[in-house]
Amino acid sequence: MEDITLPFVQQAQGGSIFSLLPEEAQTWVDTLSWRERRYVLSLCHLLCAAPMESQAEFLDDFTADGLLARMLSDRDTKQQVEYYLRQFRVETALDQTTLRHYIYQLYLHSAQDSRRQPTHYLESALRLVINRQRHHHVLSYVLGFEILKIMFRMSWSQHERLYQLQRNQEDFLRTYIRPIQKAHHLNRVITPNTGGFFSRRSYFIQQPDLSGRRLVELTMATFTADSVIDLGFSIIRHEQSFHFDYEHIYRLEQDGAIQADELLSDQLGEL
Repeated sequence: MEDITLPFVQQAQGGSIFSLLPEEAQTWVDTLSWRERRYVLSLCHLLCAAPMESQAEFLDDFTADGLLARMLSDRDTKQQVEYYLRQFRVETALDQTTLRHYIYQLYLHSAQDSRRQPTHYLESALRLVINRQRHHHVLSYVLGFEILKIMFRMSWSQHERLYQLQRNQEDFLRTYIRPIQKAHHLNRVITPNTGGFFSRRSYFIQQPDLSGRRLVELTMATFTADSVIDLGFSIIRHEQSFHFDYEHIYRLEQDGAIQADELLSDQLGEL
């Protein structure tokens, strides 16, 4: 029997999910034969039934080349992100290999977040693919994630100097510094000691031993993908949203570096 094409979309009610598709997609679906529609349904079933990590891997294989082409063609945004990375002394090069890796990591990070918001993952992933401007999200994610990795490798004394540079210090402390220090504590990267001056100073200036996969996993576990994107986007949009003075933050520690101030007490109370 000859395979026929069914005018499904045109007959659908206004509330149908097909009405939510872009017009080009509606036209394409309307031209599919019955056999082709079965293929689409099979793909939808496999995608929805697969574990989140498998969904991320599939979306990466299926969409990364297109997203990568968009990012490489958007030279202005790419150069802007590269400029900020140099300002923060980050040596990560935004070549095809790095960008491809970050596309997959963003999908994986979104999948990880979906365990807390299960209906959010596919929606955000599809928006990333469909919207021609969403490739900016990947570049914002790259910048935000690299900055968070910098902060995860800072000592708590360096955290203090960093947050004091910010315009909205309390918000920065609550949004970034406290979650990072809590992750340090919970994962035994830094163990606070409230004993005498020297024991207290020892952990306060301790440089976290974090790198590679552990650093990435800890960052992904502490911050959602959306919060990483928001951080990167805020810097791309407005340079003064994040103040960074390398020489001031990473200066050599002095014997009197630790003061019995309210910040330290609040940090210990939070932990």
